[in-house]
Amino acid sequence: MSKMRYEDVPVESLPSVNDNPWGLVYQGAITQNEPGKVNIYSINYVLNGLKIASNVYTPADYDPSKKHPAVAVAHPNGGVKEQVGGLYGQHLAENGYGAIVSDASYQGGSEGLPRNVDKPRFRIEDIHGMADMLSIYPGVDSERIGILGICGGGGYTLRAAQTDKRFKVVVTLSAFNSGLVRRNGFMDSQTNTIQERLQQATKARALEVAGGEVLYSSDLLELTDKEAEALPYDLYRDGYEYYGKTHRHPKSTFKYTLSSLLDLFTFDASENMDLINQPLLMMAGSVADTFYLTEKAFAAATGTNDKELFLIKGATHIQTYWKPEYVAQAVEKAVDFFDKRL
Repeated sequence: MSKMRYEDVPVESLPSVNDNPWGLVYQGAITQNEPGKVNIYSINYVLNGLKIASNVYTPADYDPSKKHPAVAVAHPNGGVKEQVGGLYGQHLAENGYGAIVSDASYQGGSEGLPRNVDKPRFRIEDIHGMADMLSIYPGVDSERIGILGICGGGGYTLRAAQTDKRFKVVVTLSAFNSGLVRRNGFMDSQTNTIQERLQQATKARALEVAGGEVLYSSDLLELTDKEAEALPYDLYRDGYEYYGKTHRHPKSTFKYTLSSLLDLFTFDASENMDLINQPLLMMAGSVADTFYLTEKAFAAATGTNDKELFLIKGATHIQTYWKPEYVAQAVEKAVDFFDKRL
């Protein structure tokens, strides 16, 4: 692998959303860097020939000449670094950890064509790339790097941490098994159409190769309010509200290339979980309809004796992204877990 490089991105060049100079859309976001406080730095680095857009959060006492623990934060499917990933990155910095939150390749502000490819191997490589970046970032102790994966980023985090032992501690929040859900449907609701959907994905790839139109899945954010209210699962109803209204960001989208399904259908984040020998914390809302995905992966994590399942009482999946009372519980638990092991 060629030597990594990164560059600072001037704040002035970043999109302004909700009058925030970094485009951050979460409550309590940083609006300016001040000495002696948590700061944010937008950087780009190159991974496998693609420029990756990232935000790095540093704690108030951060000294580049010293060594600090740091955490990589992997964002949800459809999300970007300015949303929930950034919120948790900032909270980690408030508790003494450096944090990096990178947009997945082909998504958000990162490079890659066609746009919104959602292939597991790319998302997993993105997580390895965050470890690469932290390992050379001034002031980071490369022996004290952790990982926090949220939603789809949580599922990909589990796979990345199976082999990447630079992650000394592994934490997930509302983990989502993207391959299992894309193949079987949410809560196994589409098992009877697997072959039909594979045919569609195959045709989509053939069309791309021939230089034709890139075909995409339907986008949750394109629904009407009435259509969204009629959705059968909290995950999607709440997701429409969060991504489409309260925390909307112009680079966030739920559509992905149909050809991605050729890779997604054979991916299962809960496979090979015995390879994780690091301390493992998996957090989920106690009433989240996605809990079955966390439960399956946690049960399969037989390679570590230091593992814990933490339920956030009363929270649904999306509510762990932004509701202050649930975010506070998740941050407190994650920080305590990191503190005792990093």
